[in-house]
Amino acid sequence: METGHHERDQELAGGMMNTVVRRGDHVVRRAPPHAGALHRYLTALSDHGFTGAPRPLGLYPGDGTEELTFVEGDVALPPFPAWSRTDDTVTSSARLLRRYHDAAARVPFDTGAAWPTALGDPEGGTVLCHNDPCLENLVFRGGAAAALIDFDLAAPGRPVWDVAALAFYLGPALPPEALARTEFAGADVAHRLRLVADGYGLCDTDRRALPETLVRYHEVSHVFVRDMVDQGNRAFVDAVERAGGWQVWEHARERRGVWLRGQRTAFLAALTGPEPSSGG
Repeated sequence: METGHHERDQELAGGMMNTVVRRGDHVVRRAPPHAGALHRYLTALSDHGFTGAPRPLGLYPGDGTEELTFVEGDVALPPFPAWSRTDDTVTSSARLLRRYHDAAARVPFDTGAAWPTALGDPEGGTVLCHNDPCLENLVFRGGAAAALIDFDLAAPGRPVWDVAALAFYLGPALPPEALARTEFAGADVAHRLRLVADGYGLCDTDRRALPETLVRYHEVSHVFVRDMVDQGNRAFVDAVERAGGWQVWEHARERRGVWLRGQRTAFLAALTGPEPSSGG
């Protein structure tokens, strides 16, 4: 594969784990170590009719890159625009995640592959979870979530793990004082958690498991970011520095964990109580 500069190359913003270059109707990026297994899975997913993910086009061991289809649409990047913060965005994202899981349940994956465990479900599972369904990895068309991108961290897990991850990012699951410093200031996190569950069609068992799963996702993501910083990942180092440095970031993470644990009863009530009225 030719890797030199092309006049039409366009580096896409938003990536924390990888540099992605758009080249016409496809993208070129550094391939993860398990790219072979991931490409086979994504190809099978597409063959089974799921159009909400990139389709692999090529893998080039010589220069360590991969080529995938470019997914057209809108991606929300910080500072998150108003359209990406609405209840409708939460609901449509949850619906997309459910469509993905329904398709993924029908698609086999290589159980012997070295799937990354960095953001994976500690309990494992039989579905290949995305594990990082944040706004930056969701593509919207016509105001509705249409695709998931960046499957580098996908690994076997339980669907509720991915639902917790979506709620963690789209809640966003932050204590009030931290939320007030974001574009989501004033958001009703418990309400948005209910929107995720309802949009996804979460069963009662998983609704009851979701508050604790949110706590565990926070703990796993905490370790993940710490490891990225320890490895010198520039994007994560810069993010921590923008937050005020390591001690400030670590304190905020600890505060978030304490708050999440303290909210489990309130979250459970929001998830399992009477369905909210559709008025207003």
